[in-house]
Amino acid sequence: MELQAVLTGRAAALPGGRARSAIIKQARAEPVVVGTDGALGDEQADLVHHGGPEKALHHYPRDHYPRWAAWMPQEAASSAAFAAPGAFGENLSTTGLTESDVCLGDTFELGSTTIQVSQARQPCWKLDLRHGRRGVARRMQELRCTGWYYRVLTPGQISTGDRLVLVERPEPQWPLARLLTALFDRSAGPREWEAAAGLSTLSPGWRATFAERVAKRRVEDWTSRLNP
Repeated sequence: MELQAVLTGRAAALPGGRARSAIIKQARAEPVVVGTDGALGDEQADLVHHGGPEKALHHYPRDHYPRWAAWMPQEAASSAAFAAPGAFGENLSTTGLTESDVCLGDTFELGSTTIQVSQARQPCWKLDLRHGRRGVARRMQELRCTGWYYRVLTPGQISTGDRLVLVERPEPQWPLARLLTALFDRSAGPREWEAAAGLSTLSPGWRATFAERVAKRRVEDWTSRLNP
């Protein structure tokens, strides 16, 4: 799988000035240094909910872009956001690899780095501001086309054109599509939540979320995350 773009971004005010974010990313032509906290030159405005070792790099498939352009055609026609990778805050862009193909814990060699899938994405309202349309984050959650995050096991350098090579698959029974269903389908139930909470390769935050659901027998409120 060839990496089609490596992207980074600086924190800046989103349209309307209500929030700051580095969700708008630009492709990098030169090699990018990657450490355990992410790509050099990449920022996060909200370090409580974004960034850190468990969300060092975000991968979003270009495969989803046609669906988004069809869902918001006016925005797509009036904006260059869908013309190139970077519309969804991703650091890595590929075609031919989606949430159905990737499993939790999948470990890849990329350039001189080794990276491991740590969780999928929980979309937030900043996507709505980024695209100037209400409901983008909720739609991403409903479609479960969220992309995913990596932790960096071996720091190094990555470049556009590097190949993403799968070297280990410790959780073959847990494609990200299943993990996303467990998180976002309210009918998934305690048995699936308990199974997810016990996954050693899942990020601590997500394991805690599933464990809390098991204890309380209910799903947490998503309102503050999804509504601008």
